Amino acid sequence: MNTLPYNDLAAVIPAYNAGRHLAPVIDHVARYVPRNRIVVVDDGSTDNTRAVAEKAGVVVEVHPENRGKGAAIRSGIERAQTLGVPLAILLDADGQHSPDEIPAFVDCQKKTGADVVVGNRLVDAANMPWLRKATNYVTSAVVSLLAGRRVPDSQNGYRLIRLDHFTKFPLTTSRYEIESEMIIRAGRAGGKFASVPVRTIYAGEASFINPIVDTMRFLRMVGKSFFW
Repeated sequence: MNTLPYNDLAAVIPAYNAGRHLAPVIDHVARYVPRNRIVVVDDGSTDNTRAVAEKAGVVVEVHPENRGKGAAIRSGIERAQTLGVPLAILLDADGQHSPDEIPAFVDCQKKTGADVVVGNRLVDAANMPWLRKATNYVTSAVVSLLAGRRVPDSQNGYRLIRLDHFTKFPLTTSRYEIESEMIIRAGRAGGKFASVPVRTIYAGEASFINPIVDTMRFLRMVGKSFFW
């Protein structure tokens, strides 16, 4: 029976100018993951993100310049792979993902043996902006087709992964398309998927997503995926 914090789990938290939210997020995650296995990647922040993470006593990776969420996730996964545990939970630094749902991810992975467990916000999406909801349905259908696996909410960054499965292929994207790339590559490498219902907490945070630019990046990634 698992006890808390989990002894086989790391956490990866990409962070950009997240100093205002980061301390309570780390403290909450630390109920489930020991601080020496919480990896915060400061992606070139211009605020106090790095200082907050260091004060919290977690593992800190620093990008001198902002390289994008995808680059931060790649750095975080690489560091987590050195920590000697099989699993990592990925979640955002702004408080939109509730760490209290970490046990649901772990339980799902234990029951299914999945290589990737992706949170699903679309089970109860009443508070999700309609445009984001429609976009998620479309992109999830495309990504599921390319991965050969059904993933109901492919754009949800809240996910648990088996770290050894992510040594089988490279991750190359640097921005928000990383979340689709992870699913496509993991699926094509024979990965098993599962999903768990999660809620997203909207508290007026500013989004760093550029609808036009990031849509073009997604489409470019889709085109490249045919050659992977």
